Amino acid sequence: MMDVCWSCLFIGGIAVYFLTQLLRFIFADADLTLLWADKVGSTPESKLRGKVVWITGASSGIGEELAYQLATLGARLVLSARRENELERVKRSCLERSSLKDEDILVLPLDLMDRASHQEKTEIALKHFNDIDVLINNGGRSQRSLCMDTDVDVYQALMELNYLGTVSLTKQVLPHMTHRGTGIIATVSSVVGFVGAPLATGYAASKHAVQGFFDSLRTELTDYPNITISTICPGPVISSIVHNAFTEVLDKPVPTAGDQMHKMSTERCVRLILVGLANHVKEMWIAQQPFLLFCYMWQYTPTWAWYFTNILGKKRVQNFKAGLDADSAYFSKPKVKTT
Repeated sequence: MMDVCWSCLFIGGIAVYFLTQLLRFIFADADLTLLWADKVGSTPESKLRGKVVWITGASSGIGEELAYQLATLGARLVLSARRENELERVKRSCLERSSLKDEDILVLPLDLMDRASHQEKTEIALKHFNDIDVLINNGGRSQRSLCMDTDVDVYQALMELNYLGTVSLTKQVLPHMTHRGTGIIATVSSVVGFVGAPLATGYAASKHAVQGFFDSLRTELTDYPNITISTICPGPVISSIVHNAFTEVLDKPVPTAGDQMHKMSTERCVRLILVGLANHVKEMWIAQQPFLLFCYMWQYTPTWAWYFTNILGKKRVQNFKAGLDADSAYFSKPKVKTT
């Protein structure tokens, strides 16, 4: 009788454990490794305070929010993007939100596609702060267009910006970190860095390239255990990336970005990124459901992932052709646009 009771308790305990994990997953907004680090790991406040952090794409979206949260933590910042006036605006806001002084934030305009300038820009950052502890490759653009309609020039621009520009800047900063033997290179990729998505063939290709580069680079740096290569894969996040996306031809703006309220908040996404950096997480999946489920499906059950991706992909293309926002179409019943 006693053995039966213990067996029932053991089985019940297992059932409760798996039910708890299922509920955790249903309400999760990041991969379980990252959420575990958020719960019991080191805090960004303890690990990033005083560090010199270089952020590209710092004039809006995730990059702007990274600047604000890092400034609040007491990190010293190098802010880079093409629009110097927007970087100055972000700097002023950082100073208002923190105890940082003017010299703790360097505004360093940078064009990722102008690779010839990257060495000089790196030297300016090092001259100002002497060190670069963290490089966050956040700059880049997305895409909203069908492959059949898209000029090859758009694909070239996406690869030049998202992939080659990121690689170029990384190669300038990496020797400094290997000389010191420590540092973090974090790159904002995307969930489409390892899955496929309609309307983003060029964007997905550039992010797949980024994933392959940094996964391979990580294996080359095994002699430098204190250098972390971290790849960040957000799902849909509220930002300006949709407004700035490439379309079927260069310099043609997106007609409408649509309602983004169904997406993850930029604040939450950035907090999770900083938790991941503080705990040296190599790859972060940051997405609300059902996008997080798709990440796990693509990783562990690709046959099922293809099945559901094809269903949702078809809906996404249909709504795009009808003039509706590509992302919000997942969450609302489509209505044909009227003029």
